[in-house]
Amino acid sequence: MIVSTRQTTAKRTEIADAALRIIGERGITALTMATLAAELGLSPGAPFRHFASRDEILEEVAHRVVELIGAAFPDPALPPLERLSHLFLARTEVLGRNTGCGRLIFSDQFAKALPENAAATIRGLVRQTRTYLVSILKEASEAGQIRNDLAPEDLLIPVIGTLQHLAFLASLPADGPPLRRPDPKRALNTLLTLLSLPDKHAN
Repeated sequence: MIVSTRQTTAKRTEIADAALRIIGERGITALTMATLAAELGLSPGAPFRHFASRDEILEEVAHRVVELIGAAFPDPALPPLERLSHLFLARTEVLGRNTGCGRLIFSDQFAKALPENAAATIRGLVRQTRTYLVSILKEASEAGQIRNDLAPEDLLIPVIGTLQHLAFLASLPADGPPLRRPDPKRALNTLLTLLSLPDKHAN
């Protein structure tokens, strides 16, 4: 689990959450001091009482993403596939409630719009998640719980891809074209089937 030692305040967290909502619903270019103040129901200059600049707000947003996503890491004492399942469902739930998180994590375009410190924070989260998932897949493979004919790094691709697709669907505007959003539990079951040991008797 990611533990942040960074000190913040309730008001800074409230502002970061509002910024995340704007990013998720309207995109990062829509995040201005004026739109942020309107989202919070404050005067245009109010955010400056807590942040010196838009870049500083985005740095706080990146730390907030780490807090929200980092809280989804499961109990390390659980068996590997249970850890994978818990992480998958927790991540899809967090990304569904906070669409800005998915945009910042999975979109290069969004990441490039961040100040370097904020982008580095997001990259660190992505690296930690990938390392964590590879270790789970390796442990499960060595225990004979999933297929071992493919490397854990290769099995990571459908895991990350499924999470990314669910995050993308969750971020679509509600007034857009109607699209069927898969049930995360059903998506997880499909993923576990793909990861399962190949049937030796299959033609």
